[in-house]
Amino acid sequence: MNKFLFPVLAVVLGVLIASLSKYKKTWNTKLLLSFSGAFLLALTLFELLPEVYHHLDAKLTGLYIMCGIVLQIVLELFSKGAEHGHVHIHKDETDFPWLLFISLCIHSFLEGFPIHEHNDMLYGVLVHKIPIAALISMFLFQSNFNKLQITMFLIVFAIMTPLGTYISNTWEAIIDYAHIINAIVIGIFFHISTTILFESGEGHKFNLSKFIAIILGIGVAYLI
Repeated sequence: MNKFLFPVLAVVLGVLIASLSKYKKTWNTKLLLSFSGAFLLALTLFELLPEVYHHLDAKLTGLYIMCGIVLQIVLELFSKGAEHGHVHIHKDETDFPWLLFISLCIHSFLEGFPIHEHNDMLYGVLVHKIPIAALISMFLFQSNFNKLQITMFLIVFAIMTPLGTYISNTWEAIIDYAHIINAIVIGIFFHISTTILFESGEGHKFNLSKFIAIILGIGVAYLI
């Protein structure tokens, strides 16, 4: 049951962080984002990548991973990088951001596929989703969208990952292609996490703090 509840809880925690930070992107939020990027990348390398290579042809696996990277690039043409913390909603904008919404939902849906009862990818998705949900909430709260629109945006965003997990675990037609889909998701995770890690920090102090957050993320992923 945790594999369905935790991703929803991550969005709830993200909304709470956005509220406590008064809808402003803080230094701590950026560090949490760096930690989550390193943690997700490390778990993908430690857990998901060896499993996929074990079940699929090596060259085809590489192709599927590259397809995932390209897919994420396409999604970011519409989301503008919201999946790794870049959300751009103008305060005077009143039209609902459908392209952002749809691309985020597709991303969230796919990241639920590698989550199974006996692997640790649940924690990688959980830690990744908290700062992203916080940043998305911050920008939504600062927009001119009404409360119903914001609430529906966050609810649908929250349930897309559990929906992906449910389908990948129960639909036989999908289960047969699980490793291929997981390889594509690896590409998505690679793109997102490396983008977070390679973004330049603001000043030497933040760079050092970010480096420590990254090392902690890798260490925790290795130990669990």
